[in-house]
Amino acid sequence: MNTDNLSRPGHAASDAEAFVTFTVAGQLFGVPVMQVQDILTPNHIAPVPGGPAQVRGKIVTVIDMRTHLSLPKADAGQTGMCVTVEYHGDSYTLFVDSVGDVITLSRSLREGNPATLDAVWRDVADAVYRTDQGLLVALHVDRLLAIETKS
Repeated sequence: MNTDNLSRPGHAASDAEAFVTFTVAGQLFGVPVMQVQDILTPNHIAPVPGGPAQVRGKIVTVIDMRTHLSLPKADAGQTGMCVTVEYHGDSYTLFVDSVGDVITLSRSLREGNPATLDAVWRDVADAVYRTDQGLLVALHVDRLLAIETKS
């Protein structure tokens, strides 16, 4: 990976932001690394209405990012990954196509949301960054989950 757009060791910590990257329908996204609790490969995702007593462990709400971002459903048999984040003391999993790397980007690369960005995306995007891997849409986790948990 070309590191021209990554922060340099001499840069102050406040001059850089670290993101866990992932893709959804070919688009690169990132969430702040400090908000990520876990990265998982799902073995089974099922609705649990009322949560039966025999269920043990932690039940985590899954947010299908393709659905949330108004993108087409994944092809049959396509597997995904889960990026678990916390919101108001509860865990939520963002179901994405694939998880990339943790990257640190200089704040000088940060741009506001383009006017052409889809309205649904604009509501949950914090900013965009031009990277060697393409345009990274940095998601604002609190806004994303505030929308999802309103119902």
